[in-house]
Amino acid sequence: MRPTREPATNNRQTYMVTSEAWGRRDLFKREPWAKLFIDTMYHYRGSSYLLHEFVLMPDHFHLLITPVGSLERAVQFVKGGFSFRAKKELGSNMEVWQKGFSDHRIRDAEDYERHVQYIHLNPLRKHLCEKPGEYPYSSAYPGSEVDAPPQGLEPSSSFNLDGAAEAAPLQTRPQGLKPHSQSNANGAPEGAPLQNEGQGLKPGSSQHHSGAAEVAPLQTRPHGLKPGSSVNSGGAAGPMTN
Repeated sequence: MRPTREPATNNRQTYMVTSEAWGRRDLFKREPWAKLFIDTMYHYRGSSYLLHEFVLMPDHFHLLITPVGSLERAVQFVKGGFSFRAKKELGSNMEVWQKGFSDHRIRDAEDYERHVQYIHLNPLRKHLCEKPGEYPYSSAYPGSEVDAPPQGLEPSSSFNLDGAAEAAPLQTRPQGLKPHSQSNANGAPEGAPLQNEGQGLKPGSSQHHSGAAEVAPLQTRPHGLKPGSSVNSGGAAGPMTN
């Protein structure tokens, strides 16, 4: 049985969030797409979440965030907001995202540091750069604006950029919300509706309870599963992803 997660609105927990482009297409190799995503991500920083670290890969993203409200709503702002702007500003009607997203709640300072390291090293593992600071769509890039680590989770040591980050448990969550393009009652800007998602994912991906599938990084699961597998509400297992 999956452990119960406390609502982010109650405790301001920090999460590593991952979502993929539809069909793992390299949409963000194109500079206009990548820049629009970064702009969208920063647009909701502060009003919807604190942004601690990030990396936008050619076909997926990782965010280390502390939601202001619910985690699902924070991710919906990013994904839905980008889909809306891609249609309006880039003239694209294609499906952008796989349904849903994967998340891991940060447990302590060591866990936080491990996930920061994972984010910084992701472009190196994919041979997109030689040093973390050379990749322009990452919080490791000089001049990137991010929020300080959550109180009580300050990393205790410098990062070892010669090694890969270890795996950590993830939970998969559906999106489920449909934010509007106007401000809410509290004055916080809201995201635009997501485009409809299609089907046809490759075998081995994990699914949340609505049946939408996605692959999540850094996954381990309880109840006797070998490291690297994930479990959905129906008991299906899925692989790791970078």
